Amino acid sequence: MSEVEELQWLEQKLASSYQNKGAVQGDLEWSLDKIIAFSKCLKSPEKSFKSIHVGGTNGKGSTSHMIASILQEAGYKVGLFTSPHLKDFRERIRINGKMIEYVQVINFVRTYKSYIHTHRLSFFEFTTGMAFDYFAREKVDVAIIEVGMGGRLDATNIINPEVSIITNIGLEHTKFLGDTLSEIAAEKAGIIKKRTPIVIGEYHPETFPVFVNESKKHEAQLFLAEKTIQKKYKTDLKGVYQLKNYKSAVQAIRLLKHFKIEEKHIENGLMNVMGNTNLLGRWQIINENPKTICDTAHNKEGLSATIKQLQKERYTKLHIVFGVMKDKNVDDFLSFFPKKATYYFCAPKNERALSVNELQKKAAQYNLFGNVHNSVSEAYEQALAKASHEDVIYIGGSTFVVAEIL
Repeated sequence: MSEVEELQWLEQKLASSYQNKGAVQGDLEWSLDKIIAFSKCLKSPEKSFKSIHVGGTNGKGSTSHMIASILQEAGYKVGLFTSPHLKDFRERIRINGKMIEYVQVINFVRTYKSYIHTHRLSFFEFTTGMAFDYFAREKVDVAIIEVGMGGRLDATNIINPEVSIITNIGLEHTKFLGDTLSEIAAEKAGIIKKRTPIVIGEYHPETFPVFVNESKKHEAQLFLAEKTIQKKYKTDLKGVYQLKNYKSAVQAIRLLKHFKIEEKHIENGLMNVMGNTNLLGRWQIINENPKTICDTAHNKEGLSATIKQLQKERYTKLHIVFGVMKDKNVDDFLSFFPKKATYYFCAPKNERALSVNELQKKAAQYNLFGNVHNSVSEAYEQALAKASHEDVIYIGGSTFVVAEIL
């Protein structure tokens, strides 16, 4: 097959993945058996490099990028595996901020496509294997591995990291992870390993006992980052919620053995996250007049923090370009969205997107009003046309809405 055909196959695999379709009962086989077998086929690449495992509901991507940036500042060759991507599949797999090259992706697909078909690997299992194989071949010093969903049975959970992190817990993927915070915490606590330090980003009375019990069971020393990290740092990631994320990142860095990391590396790393790792979509300002802000927050906890920060902005009028996925309970967060704003309802090009008419109808129940638009780009264009230089435009509700703008 040609390179074009190989990439088309990858796009088709992506199109049928959770990123585009979501998950329904039966789609996900909750077992590590397939990724363990695939790893053996790849000659267990995850055993050839040191790693850091990052899970949680919100902030795990930003925290992963912060850690990678600090380690890069210290001179290490750093792999970074995150999800989902915004524009390019290769964003998921990076070394020192540089995406995996197309030729590497094509060669991997050609070599293992038959195995993937025969063993019915999911898109995430396949990309996890690709990332581990790439990091091993490129001989990274360390790889930061972000959990895809949950933790206990996530494909990334075959690594034996230097330190594990759980940023926080919110209600997400309840169909698969549980209906309560404690049930979800139990799934995410599955990344806690024997005698491996575990960093918990935020204290919550319902979830913290779960982590305490699990860490005791595994003889893993537990650190609550919001208590242990007292120093205030500056970061180029502008969201107020990043203040919590950097504490998790710094605590994890301080627990690393066999790495020489100085305070200047932490400070410089936190101030150069976007430049070092090419992180996108976190309180990202894409225009100054009018000030236009993109943020990928997409659940109750994330959007709550983002909207609080948005309401601290100075503006004459607020314009919100807004679209969500239909597997989200919009009632969870529409109640705290600002009523004195003009809304531009839209749906990203994704099978999981909630229809604009349904979104408009739901929003009206909370006195949030605006017009529907045929696309995200049309909604943004209309917001730009109506906004003055003293206004603010916010684009969000879904990673996929932000992706179409960026």
